[in-house]
Amino acid sequence: MSVSEKSSLKPISRALISVSNKAGIVDFAKALVIQEIEIISTGGTAKMLTQAGIDCRDVSELTGFPEMMDGRVKTLHPMVHGGLLAIRDNETHTDAMRDHGIGAIDLLVVNLYPFEETVRGGGAYQACIENIDIGGPAMIRAAAKNHQDVTVIVDPEDYANVLDSLQTHQGTQLVLRQRLAQKAYARTAAYDAEISNWMATELEVETPAFRALGGHLQQGLRYGENPHQQAGFYVGGPLREGVATAQQVQGKELSYNNINDTDAAFELVSEFDPADSAACAIIKHANPCGVACGADLTEAFAKALACDPVSAFGGIIAMNRPLDATTAKAITELFTEVIIAPGADNAARDIIAAKKNLRLLITTGLADRHAECLSVRTVAGGFLAQNRDAGAVSAEHLKTVTSRAPDASEMADLLFAWQVAKHVKSNAIVYAKDGATVGIGAGQMSRLDSSRIAARKSEDAAEAAGLSAPLVLGSVVASDAFFPFADGLLSAANAGATAVIQPGGSIRDDEVIAAADEVGLAMIFTGMRHFRH
Repeated sequence: MSVSEKSSLKPISRALISVSNKAGIVDFAKALVIQEIEIISTGGTAKMLTQAGIDCRDVSELTGFPEMMDGRVKTLHPMVHGGLLAIRDNETHTDAMRDHGIGAIDLLVVNLYPFEETVRGGGAYQACIENIDIGGPAMIRAAAKNHQDVTVIVDPEDYANVLDSLQTHQGTQLVLRQRLAQKAYARTAAYDAEISNWMATELEVETPAFRALGGHLQQGLRYGENPHQQAGFYVGGPLREGVATAQQVQGKELSYNNINDTDAAFELVSEFDPADSAACAIIKHANPCGVACGADLTEAFAKALACDPVSAFGGIIAMNRPLDATTAKAITELFTEVIIAPGADNAARDIIAAKKNLRLLITTGLADRHAECLSVRTVAGGFLAQNRDAGAVSAEHLKTVTSRAPDASEMADLLFAWQVAKHVKSNAIVYAKDGATVGIGAGQMSRLDSSRIAARKSEDAAEAAGLSAPLVLGSVVASDAFFPFADGLLSAANAGATAVIQPGGSIRDDEVIAAADEVGLAMIFTGMRHFRH
């Protein structure tokens, strides 16, 4: 150890322990006792330590006040905060400690009331309020500010690091205290973010004057979108089924792009109720290559793959029902990065296991497609925040604007295509037939180009399948936003579409409707658009 490292060492003589998550705390406290460290504790923590045979002082002995107001007030006292905040080599501070009988607290171990867990468990408003910690964050911030002298732990995962330092060096090094302090501030920031965002939702405050975001690291990543970018996967906010809740059964570690694309795939497939039909979505670069419904997953996968088998290579596959062996076998014939599904039987897992790098993610259900969670996008100097696009239309919301109305078969495909278009990057064009996409045009600067690309992909897919005509013939088409000119609509008609679903709302709607009537297209307006830039 260097001279500077030795000079940065701070011994620990007294610790204050007050934890909500008590995992590992007894063993940690016993290890502190072995190091002859005095322990002060509170409430349930003190009771647990005492029952384990660990000698500890209740904080009330320190403050001279009992816990009061249902535990709301117990550590908010100069005897506690003075012991945490006093600078040890500051004469004024040490004089104040001596004059007022304040003893130094060298180690603070605190984790917070389970506010997040209470909210996610559906707790009532008052229950959530009572699980907002006050004394804990105050102590954490005090200890973290005084990290020159005080060690602060907010995560049981750090018990081992601190014990190792104590056993090896008889104290903690400045670099360790700094890292723990940074983590402590991040923890209280994430905690306050959860509280403020929950209250904004409860009080229906659409644009709070201050907006905070928080989360905890679920997974460190090798790199971001590209190898020169650093990245991590953080989890926070309302917990919805998806990539954040999924159990990875097998396969390589997920990458940044894997997580991004898997999220897109699962959000899309969750649009389809498994009670109505099986559904499969194949995603590449956060855009669908193919989406389909079927009597079972095997049929749905086959129909989805047929839309664009070239782009599907190396993609993400999402299912709305538990994965079965037959479907698993079919999927393993295609190079795939990730499979995500709400369950998988043992036979399917065994088949997937033969592909050791193939990642299999299992959830306990589908994402709630109606949930209006926060959606965030960074910009230079700030971020844009909005509620996620949970908009949906049903048949009764639709307005037929052409002289010909869609028949029942067309209407079913129109609604299907509309659900898919919601998840395609703008400008989005989706051709669909018999509950499956047959051509997708995504992310083009011109809606006309998207129409042309989608039609061309249909031709390519037909050629790959050895069909005499492209699948787009006799299909319907969905557009995520209105057609600003009739050219995109006519391109769809020329490709073989018979019906159109679009939001409407263009100043040229009359022109577009007239063009649809002229070529015999049925067209309906939704009154809702789904831009996904």
